[in-house]
Amino acid sequence: MMPMPRNLPRPSLKPNTEVVLEKRYLRKDLDGALAEDPRGLFWRVASAMAEEEVKYPQSPYTPEALAREFYDLMTSWRFLPNSPTLMNAGTDLGQLSACFVLPVGDSIEEIFDAVKYAAMIHKSGGGTGFSFSRLRPRESRVGSTGGVASGPVSFLRIFNTATEQIKQGGTRRGANMGILRVDHPDIVDFIRAKEREGEFNNFNLSVGLTEAFMQAVERGEEYDLRLPATGESAGRLPAREIFALLVKKAWQSGDPGIVFLDRINRDNPTPDQGEIESTNPCGEQPLLPFEACNLGSINLSCFYVPGHDAGKDPADNGVDWQGLARAVHLAVRFLDNVIDASRFPLPMIDETVRRNRKIGLGVMGFADLLYELGVAYDSPEGVALGERLMAFVQSEGHKASAQLARERGPFPAWPTSIYSARGEGPYRNATVTTIAPTGTLSIIAGCSSGVEPLFALCFTRNILDGERLVEVNPYFESALADAGLASPELMESVAAKGSIQDMDFLPAALRRTFVTAMDIAPVWHLRMQAAFQRHTDNAVSKTVNLPNSATEKDIHDIYWLAYQEGCKGVTVYRDGCKSVQVLATGEGQKKMDGTRTDGAPAAPAAPVSGVRRRPDVVQGFTQKVQTGLGAMYLTVNEVDGQPFEVFATIGKSGRSITAKAEAIGRLVSLALRSGVAVRDVVAQIKGIGGEHPVFRGKGLLLSIPDAIAWVLEKRYLKDERLGAVTDIDGQKCPECGEALVFQEGCLICPACGFSRCG
Repeated sequence: MMPMPRNLPRPSLKPNTEVVLEKRYLRKDLDGALAEDPRGLFWRVASAMAEEEVKYPQSPYTPEALAREFYDLMTSWRFLPNSPTLMNAGTDLGQLSACFVLPVGDSIEEIFDAVKYAAMIHKSGGGTGFSFSRLRPRESRVGSTGGVASGPVSFLRIFNTATEQIKQGGTRRGANMGILRVDHPDIVDFIRAKEREGEFNNFNLSVGLTEAFMQAVERGEEYDLRLPATGESAGRLPAREIFALLVKKAWQSGDPGIVFLDRINRDNPTPDQGEIESTNPCGEQPLLPFEACNLGSINLSCFYVPGHDAGKDPADNGVDWQGLARAVHLAVRFLDNVIDASRFPLPMIDETVRRNRKIGLGVMGFADLLYELGVAYDSPEGVALGERLMAFVQSEGHKASAQLARERGPFPAWPTSIYSARGEGPYRNATVTTIAPTGTLSIIAGCSSGVEPLFALCFTRNILDGERLVEVNPYFESALADAGLASPELMESVAAKGSIQDMDFLPAALRRTFVTAMDIAPVWHLRMQAAFQRHTDNAVSKTVNLPNSATEKDIHDIYWLAYQEGCKGVTVYRDGCKSVQVLATGEGQKKMDGTRTDGAPAAPAAPVSGVRRRPDVVQGFTQKVQTGLGAMYLTVNEVDGQPFEVFATIGKSGRSITAKAEAIGRLVSLALRSGVAVRDVVAQIKGIGGEHPVFRGKGLLLSIPDAIAWVLEKRYLKDERLGAVTDIDGQKCPECGEALVFQEGCLICPACGFSRCG
């Protein structure tokens, strides 16, 4: 690393920025003590990227001068690279990419190679995307053994379990995307895979829709299912019924999402290398097998020019276009250098990445810029400004890539790319732009996330000793101050409601400008996504937020509009559709907290005990189940043909595991004797992960409670599909206890930067 200049300014940090940097990004010694400060972090990253410049004699920069440019670019919060670059640049690990796509072939060897490769990537801090579309369908004959195949969904569970065991450097668990083509014979099983909440919790799932399927939906026709190996027909399904099932599942839980595969491949810059089958975990980065992408985001809120005339087009004199162009050119150079500096976890990834040199420059702070300009997100002016901004970033990004090609040469696959075929370029990078999630990065930069609207104008955060701190969007706070309306009481009221739309005493112009995600009609979410997609090489990570009252028809219309508007995929989230309810405001939070809507505490319910007495004589059965901790003997006694009590025994008396098994059995028995349906008991304990999962039949037994659930489900539920279960504790961040926000396909903690995709 270059010596740090003596006059290097310290970055100005907001309290949240300090918390997130210390918890997730600053290097620590072997004892866990901080080994660098924020200035050291950004200089480490800037100098590591600038040192790559020595490889290119035609560069207009010296490494020392470029390091200072990169440092100023990041610490002014105008640009930040993806998290792995901030964490690992200039370190021995050197894995700087956020996302990878791995192939999953139709053999045991290829499947478990993919599991191994994914574990290596997760360990180094990356996320992975997979297409399971090459796997033969369930019950297919396996020629080499004479057995039958278990199908994509069963292998998806193995990938999910493997991910659960890999902790990424103390920062986050690995995230995955799983995609299955809509014409795969197992598509119905895949669509319904997340019916039970908590299943496949390390995966986002998306169905790959084809043009043929969408045309069949439009015409009300059946469409062909295809055998992956041969392409032969494997039957037909009514397209509208499958589309309706997709809509229903999205309405119920937000999963699975959809991606338009043919549309993605229409924009594949290197079609000679094969079709794009999958994306990264949040869907914004379509990639070939063994490709990775390096992402970064421009903070648009930094390019506001004060004193604009809101009566004219605010973009003409409210945006520093020259400054934005300069930031884009520096960011493209930075991201291209990231490729040279990266140490990729697999030789195949190294080869593919350097052949195509894809980067993904996106934006954040868009909602903040709209606030600064006084433009409503859900307006024709807001959509037009979004499109104009992204068209500018796209144009300048491609100019910057062309400049790098003149200095360094084009990406090696350029001669066979679509650019060469149409006489465009040459470019240094096969793709330049992507709108990626910026949940943690936007906390560091102190801006709104990606192209999302703000989730809440202000909210309360619990700090030490029960004290509450109200955090307010700075542009909203400034607008209130300018109008002479700011007060602590008003802020508390806004924090309680999350929105100002029903506060008629506030000026109409203020209420029109400062809209939040749940104030915005779903169609405007989609129109904004489409506006940015029209000028993005890859795709756009964006959540279409819907109120809890939204209908399945609302989601149907959003999906269809996404298809018509040229989006490459879409994610919807209906407020409260999951038992893991994310950030709630106002009346919704009061209901969850047990508070009446008039502010008074709700009266506690009287305790009720309905535990049935045990008959003197009961009959049952004992089943031996092999678990990862040894053989468990489960005795289930019945009354009237239904389970009444269970006894779980494993190992010798006195062992901790024996006590745990006994405790689980007693609690399950208490639930059953209290009238809790067996399906609800199974739904609660099935899928609980453990340290030593083992294979059982076509699946895995993850733990003792999972084994008990397996026995109960097999005997009493048979083919019944389990619905969602309620987990009221899931609404909080598992690391700091604050409320989570669902945006860009991820659960994000605004307080500490925790994120979970899947």
